[in-house]
Amino acid sequence: MTSTLRVVFAGTPEFAAAALAAIHEAGFSVPLVLTQPDRPAGRGMKLQASPVKRYAALHGLPVAQPPSLRRAGKFPAEAAAAIDRLRATPHDVMVVAAYGLLLPQEVLDIAPHGCINIHASLLPRWRGAAPIHRAIEAGDEETGITLMQMDAGLDTGAMIEVARTPIDARDTTATLHDKLAVQGAQLIVGALRTLERTGVLHAAPQPAEGATYAEKIGKHEAALDWRRPAEALARQVRAFDPFPGGVAALEDGTALKVWAAEPVAQVRGGMNAEPGTIVDVSPDGVVVACGEGALRLTQLQKPGGKRLPVREFLAGAALTRGQRLQAPSAPEAV
Repeated sequence: MTSTLRVVFAGTPEFAAAALAAIHEAGFSVPLVLTQPDRPAGRGMKLQASPVKRYAALHGLPVAQPPSLRRAGKFPAEAAAAIDRLRATPHDVMVVAAYGLLLPQEVLDIAPHGCINIHASLLPRWRGAAPIHRAIEAGDEETGITLMQMDAGLDTGAMIEVARTPIDARDTTATLHDKLAVQGAQLIVGALRTLERTGVLHAAPQPAEGATYAEKIGKHEAALDWRRPAEALARQVRAFDPFPGGVAALEDGTALKVWAAEPVAQVRGGMNAEPGTIVDVSPDGVVVACGEGALRLTQLQKPGGKRLPVREFLAGAALTRGQRLQAPSAPEAV
């Protein structure tokens, strides 16, 4: 089914690529795709295209990769050229998903139906860069997708549609991301069909109460502070998978990445142990005393190694009862 609605798309990571694929496969015309410039990645630090660019290239969709869309920024000439190209590209609406560049009011005003953002939270909770991570880290029971009519503020625009999804007790950022990517793709296709059919999308202002900010994840946040409750540390580990992981350090300074862990209420011999003390080691997990309760580590990685189930990890690394783990002051990459 071919649509007459013309959709400019702006996005960068896998989350955005899922939405672009759904829009394109639903038959909507995509006359231009905006995505961030290629970035160095991998061990060789070779330039790599974003998932959105890779999809666009595979399907013959025109791509622009301006480093900025702000005329007053560091790249005024590139921004001006990108804005001129947008103005010269006939389209009805722009869809934005995890693009990573600020859109000034000048850009928001170009499309006749404005810009619709696919945001991975239940706004106004978790505005900002890392809504999936922060929802898990905070222990939220649910999250979802909000389609938002973009304005010049940071995720402050009026809400067009909301879809909710529960956060499972074992969800990581990786698994929840995949669920929300599918949900966002479905939601935007439905909204675009409504826009094509009726010519309008109704939006309601965000509630004044309950706004929180999902700050971008920093590598320094990976350190596991064993003085915290085991429940909070388990959420931290899940929230930071796949990046940056949870990091602990042996007494000799060797960094260990913790990729999976679960809280344990009580452990024999661990009731009076200092936080960070290993109180049990078995093929089922390495149990570490925390400020409240204990944490069973079930998937670990040593420097230069792979993520391994604890049973396999212990075959090549000696961890013993009474050994102390610390919160590294500067987590290393492992």
